Amino acid sequence: MKVLLNEDIEKLGRLGDLVEVKSGYARNYLFPRKLALAPTAHNLEVMKSKKKKAQKRLELEKLSAMEQKQKIEELTLTISKKAGETDTLFGSVTPAEIEAQLQEMGVEIERKKFHLEEPIKKLGSYICKVRLMEEVEADLKIEVVKEGDDEEEPVADAQ
Repeated sequence: MKVLLNEDIEKLGRLGDLVEVKSGYARNYLFPRKLALAPTAHNLEVMKSKKKKAQKRLELEKLSAMEQKQKIEELTLTISKKAGETDTLFGSVTPAEIEAQLQEMGVEIERKKFHLEEPIKKLGSYICKVRLMEEVEADLKIEVVKEGDDEEEPVADAQ
């Protein structure tokens, strides 16, 4: 069954695309959620104007994403964690921690946009991919350092 997409759907298509899907998927999922329309002449005309507006909005979003990319690539995030003698962390650095650190610096990014190639479980320098848009990806530098031993050792009284 051919349907006209009303929104961008990951792994299926973009707004205004005419795609072939199974009829059950269209009837039970796409149509009730208003994610797709039947490809009638009227809907095709409406979709053309919707697509033009979405294209303009997309260009503006891409410009702001490029600005945010430059801001992110200038940053170096320093995260201090407890680690053992072999520089292995107790736990790992999670996207939630990265998101919290960036929020403290005034940069708002959802944690879903962080793509770590592998979990950060050792001290050192890492690069985290931040997918801002479909075509805009930034590299965030992360330094993981050993948490300082702030505990003061008790001093014996000299008597």
